[in-house]
Amino acid sequence: MKFSVATNFEADLLPALDGFPVAELFGKLPADSVGGGRASFMLAPLTKARFRAHVQDAARRGIAFNYLLNPACMDNREFIRRGQAELECLLCFVEECGVTSVTVSLPFLLPIIKKRYPRLKVRVGVYARVDCVAKAKFWEDLGADCITLESIAVNRDFAVLRSIREAVGLELQLIANSNCLIFCPLSGQHMVNLSHASQQGHATGGFMIDYCALKCSALKLADPSHYLRSEFIRPEDLKAYTDLGFSSFKILERGAPTAVLAARVRAYAEGYFEGNLLDLIQPYGYKKSSTKGGGLLDVRRFAKFFFRPMAVRQTGLFRLKRLAEKRGLVAELDWDPVYIDNRLLDGFLDGIREIDCRTSDCSRCGYCENWTRRAVRVDEGYRREMLQLYQNAFDDMYSGTLWGMAGRRGE
Repeated sequence: MKFSVATNFEADLLPALDGFPVAELFGKLPADSVGGGRASFMLAPLTKARFRAHVQDAARRGIAFNYLLNPACMDNREFIRRGQAELECLLCFVEECGVTSVTVSLPFLLPIIKKRYPRLKVRVGVYARVDCVAKAKFWEDLGADCITLESIAVNRDFAVLRSIREAVGLELQLIANSNCLIFCPLSGQHMVNLSHASQQGHATGGFMIDYCALKCSALKLADPSHYLRSEFIRPEDLKAYTDLGFSSFKILERGAPTAVLAARVRAYAEGYFEGNLLDLIQPYGYKKSSTKGGGLLDVRRFAKFFFRPMAVRQTGLFRLKRLAEKRGLVAELDWDPVYIDNRLLDGFLDGIREIDCRTSDCSRCGYCENWTRRAVRVDEGYRREMLQLYQNAFDDMYSGTLWGMAGRRGE
C-alpha cells in the first residue's frame, strides 16, 4: 500500500511524514498558466525557489513529486501559440526542478507531454471523471501511467471498481478522504470554477465566489445524512479496497496544516482512527491549535483576491466572508459544531456494499439516515444560525443584490 499525499510546502511536512508509506507528494504553484484543481486563494503563497527546494528535499527522502496540470478547462488556450508557449515554459520548469510526474485531466495534454517530455510520467486526475471501464481504457490506450478514479461516482460502487480493476493494467488510484456529495450535481461547475481561479492571465484575475462549496456545506447542515452519503473511505475500511486490487490511495488536502496532514497519513497507515471523522475528510474547519502552515485567508490575502469593487459589492462580499469564517471555510475553528464519531461507524460499509446507490432514492432507502442518527451530532443552535446565514447569502446572489442588480428585472 502506498500514499500520494497533498503538500502544503511547509518545511515541517516532510519530517512529519517519515516512517509512513508515502510514495509521492502532489501540489503545484498557487497560480500558473494552466490552472488547476484549487483556487489560488485556497493555497498559501509560494515562490518558485521554495517550490524547487521542496521538490528536491522530498527527492532526498525518496519521495517523488507529482505536479498538477489538472484544470477541467483551459479556456481554449491550449489551441493557440501563446498557450502552447506558456505550457512549454511551465513543463520545462517543473522537469528542471526534479518533478517526476504530472497530473492532467484534459486528453489533449497527455500525448503532448508524452511526446515532448518523455521522462515525465503522466497521471490522470479526478477531474477527468473516469468512472467506468470505457473511460479507463481510453486513457490507458492514450498512454497514461496512472488514473485517479472519480471518487464521487465509484468509491461506493464495488462492482464498478472490480470491473475497472480487471479491465486495465495500469496503476489505479483512489481518493481516500474526500467528502463531496454523492454523485455531486455541483461538481462539473465546481471543477471549472476552481480551474480558472488559479489560471494566470484569466479575465477574473483569481477572483471567485465559491458558490459550490457554500451550497455543499449548506446542504450538509440542512440534512446531515449527506455527510455519510459521500465517497470517503474510513481508515478501517481500506482492506475492502486492497482486496479488490487497489494499493494506491490519495490523501487530501493541499490547504491543510502540517499537523492535520500528518494525522491523516498516520490514521490511514495504521488503519484506525478514534475521534471526529471530519478531521480526516473535511477540507475546512481546521482547529486553531493546528493551523500553522495552512492556506487560510489573512487580511492581506483576502484583499489581494477579493477586493474587487468593480466586480462585486464589497458589503455583500464581507458578509460572505463572515459566513465562511464562522463555518470554518476560510478560518480556523475552536470547537466541533459537527461531530462524526468514527468508532460508531464500524460496520457502515458492510451495508453500503449491498446497496446500488446509483439507482436508489436516498429518501426511500434510509440507510445513511439511520447511521446518521447513530454517529453524527450537530449543534442545533449553530445549525439554525448558519442555515439562515446561508439563505441570506443565496438570496443576495439569486436576486442580484450582491452585484447591485436587484430590481432591474422581474420586479
